[in-house]
Amino acid sequence: MLKTQIPTYERIAIDLANRIYDGKFKVGEKIHGRSTLASEYKVSPETVRRAIKILEDVEIVQSTKGSGIVISSRENAYKYIHRFSNLESIKDLEKQMNSLISARDKLDEELFETLRKIMDYSGKLRHTNPLAPIEVEIFPGCIHIGKTISETKFWQNTGGTVIGMKRKGEIIISPGPYASILEGDVLLIIGDDKTYDRVLHFLED
Repeated sequence: MLKTQIPTYERIAIDLANRIYDGKFKVGEKIHGRSTLASEYKVSPETVRRAIKILEDVEIVQSTKGSGIVISSRENAYKYIHRFSNLESIKDLEKQMNSLISARDKLDEELFETLRKIMDYSGKLRHTNPLAPIEVEIFPGCIHIGKTISETKFWQNTGGTVIGMKRKGEIIISPGPYASILEGDVLLIIGDDKTYDRVLHFLED
């Protein structure tokens, strides 16, 4: 993941704000001219000009022709530094979030692959392995269309557990009790050898 780079002129503005807040430059004092600062920071005068413009915009310094650059507010320097510190914290949180999303995506891929393997064996093992899912399609006219799995009391009525759904070419893994049943869905269900008949009977009622 690429790290966000802070522009050079903004880093200079932050450094100057820190020096003002630390008391190295005091309110009312003049700081070095642009050429001197450019030499100190080893950048062009234009880069220094942009840094000073930032400090002017947040009212940390005042710059006028003939008067140079004058420190106007230590308090505003603190606010500027603090604001930037919060920004860094947000960037750290974004990094953590991206890391968690990547981990979740990897887990989803592993779950999908495991479910695919189970489905590959479902035809052969349906009558011998209660963990091999059966597939039941929801046809038009089913009275349970629009209801959630919980509302249908699916497990209580069939003894089967819905572990997945096929919907419009996608597989929903572990849909949970609040997933709605829609026309055209294919339910992936595990249970005993009588579950298939009970599910068909339940959906046709």
